[in-house]
Amino acid sequence: MLDTQAVAEDGSRLDTNAIQTILRDGLEGKFSNQKLLVLIPDHTRSIPLPMLFYMLVEILDDASQLDFMVALGTHPPLSEERMMELVGITYEERNGNYRHIGLYNHEWDNDDSLMKIGKVKKKHIREYMGDLWHDSLDHSVPVTINRKIDDYDHLLIISPVFPHEVVGFSGGAKYLFPGISGQEMINTTHWMGALAGVMNTIGIQDTPPRRMLHQAAKMVQTPVTLISMVVEQDELAGVFIGDIVEAWEQAVALSSQRHIVWLDKPFQKVLAQAPSMYDELWTAGKAVYKLESAVADGGEIIVYSPTLHDISVVHEQYIKKIGYHVCEYFLGQWKKFKKYPLGVVAHSTHVRGAGKYIDGVEYPRIDVTLATGLPQKTVENLALGYMNPDNINVADYENREDEGILYVPKAGEILYKVREQS
Repeated sequence: MLDTQAVAEDGSRLDTNAIQTILRDGLEGKFSNQKLLVLIPDHTRSIPLPMLFYMLVEILDDASQLDFMVALGTHPPLSEERMMELVGITYEERNGNYRHIGLYNHEWDNDDSLMKIGKVKKKHIREYMGDLWHDSLDHSVPVTINRKIDDYDHLLIISPVFPHEVVGFSGGAKYLFPGISGQEMINTTHWMGALAGVMNTIGIQDTPPRRMLHQAAKMVQTPVTLISMVVEQDELAGVFIGDIVEAWEQAVALSSQRHIVWLDKPFQKVLAQAPSMYDELWTAGKAVYKLESAVADGGEIIVYSPTLHDISVVHEQYIKKIGYHVCEYFLGQWKKFKKYPLGVVAHSTHVRGAGKYIDGVEYPRIDVTLATGLPQKTVENLALGYMNPDNINVADYENREDEGILYVPKAGEILYKVREQS
């Protein structure tokens, strides 16, 4: 059931008073004397988290315990300093007014931090996937989650919603799985999305991985309340508080209006500038995911980010071995690649985009070129195109839509899609 909501008029944002009011209406007095754990995104998601942190600490001051956990999935853990920066508090505040509040990273790769709460049977995965099912999914998936949740009376999720390459739209139950889950759920759901393909998944509400997340969420015994948010230019356009599915669905409806740009025809070339919050290719790949549908066959996406120097802190060893390829490249040689984590193989296909693999030859639909801080040899070994970022002048790409060239200054959140032509 949806407890309360606030939506800004089209083109506008909610002001501070409106946000504080909706949070008070939806949360105040509901967790008195309860132990409350708040799940929050990391720095790779746009959301005014410092403002929300201050508001929530004030509104929830009657909770007997109030802690925050970063739903990292497999992203690198944050240092204490970066954690304080994430929620917008100083060292003095951390050791003063906020010393009683726990700030935690999720530890997806620490078995001792996880507990098993059930499993998703392989027959259900087959049902979810339908015609997209592949032998690589012929297994049940243990559902594991951070065991800390058993120390609390209630979970509160703060999640922005954007079009997403794996589950259609981000947010909601995704902050449980993969947010604070083990790698089995992470790997399987991402591979399910890869088999469907980004262009057949992103911006769609009902997807096979999303169905799996919602099934797993029913296994969580600790009660959950969702604060689902739609963000535009780091401000809030909508806030929905309530049930983990219903509040998410309401946010998806608004995100569909605010976060998708519809085009009459595709572009031949896109310069996608990845913001600095994507500090590794693992997340900067979103610049490709959100724009692949906007590029014509044979076209090119240039991911521009001079400050990006890492492929992936956590997964780089595997990515360097397999490179970036279309999904059929891996399926056509599955015996060779099945030993690698499914989530890593999925990431590879998401970045490389759609394409074919015929008679031992790979035919990507589009070219993907990196103009980043990664060395040329490294990029070419990944089977991606290289461009020296120093040679890029953004002005050369601006205001050239009529020529089939698009520049996106903050790529990775807004989805660009071409309208179907009748």
